[in-house]
Amino acid sequence: MYYPLEEMLERVDHPVNRKRCIKLLKENERLFKTVQGSTHNHQAWPGGYWDHVQEVMNIALVLYAPLDELRTHSFTLGEALLVLFLHDIEKPWAFELTAECELQRKKGFDTKADAHAFRAMKLKEYGIELLPNQLNAIKYVEGEHNDYTNKRRVMNELAMFCHMCDGWSARGWHNRPLAENETWGSRQFKR
Repeated sequence: MYYPLEEMLERVDHPVNRKRCIKLLKENERLFKTVQGSTHNHQAWPGGYWDHVQEVMNIALVLYAPLDELRTHSFTLGEALLVLFLHDIEKPWAFELTAECELQRKKGFDTKADAHAFRAMKLKEYGIELLPNQLNAIKYVEGEHNDYTNKRRVMNELAMFCHMCDGWSARGWHNRPLAENETWGSRQFKR
């Protein structure tokens, strides 16, 4: 089954964070359904941001249980859904159209550090408080980048799980969901 974003937020464990994420979604729904998922690489169409977030959360629903059956996770599905909902929360505010109708990053969103700072500000604005393992996952959902070292693990298990979901959506299914004739298993739906 392919679940709507709102329904997946109901599975966030922490009741206060769940309520505040739903508020964040409702207050910004029009924006989220308007902006692209990225400039070029994935879900790069109007509304692609919403599609990407919904897609990564659905991928998490599919992957969580079978992997947990093999070896018990150190995090809950609700934590993964929380991280995945928030992992790109800066994007709706980070881009603007140029005179040539090309999407570009706004000033102040030039680096990963800028994105993290805005994300932290948005979480504070909505009163969303994350545990240390969730903060690690938010920071490293797109990989360790310049923080990689062979001396210690940087990315925790929750971050790696979310990284798998995000990576598959952004690279494996970068052009999904389709606007028409989309399938999820044997079920066909329209975006």
